[in-house]
Amino acid sequence: MALIGNLLWLIFGGGIAACIGWLLCGLILCITIIGIPFGIASFRMAGYVIWPFGRELIDAERVGERRITGTGIANLLWIILAGLWLAILHVLVGALDCITIIGIPFGLANFKIAQAAFAPLGKRIVRKNTLRQGG
Repeated sequence: MALIGNLLWLIFGGGIAACIGWLLCGLILCITIIGIPFGIASFRMAGYVIWPFGRELIDAERVGERRITGTGIANLLWIILAGLWLAILHVLVGALDCITIIGIPFGLANFKIAQAAFAPLGKRIVRKNTLRQGG
């Protein structure tokens, strides 16, 4: 079912456009050395945005990775500079998607992406079934 949802998302839900936007954001952020961690998070989000159904973005500690010092401060900077605006954009697009019954799954995907876009640093993408089995 996730495969069908992802294919429909790519064709009709704006997945390609959102992915390109996140990739461009990542490229711009990687121009400076200070922006590289934010750029890497943007690239991770691009991978999540292009294929959102059947996957979740979770804290890296839940998959056994150590939390990098300063992730909380970096997420605070991200929220102020980009996260809030990206989350608002995904919420607005999600609300527009939910106007029609057919668009509701796309709207829910946009709401899930908005939550992830708010603070993406220190997160990892996992399949939903892996999340249930592992933790």
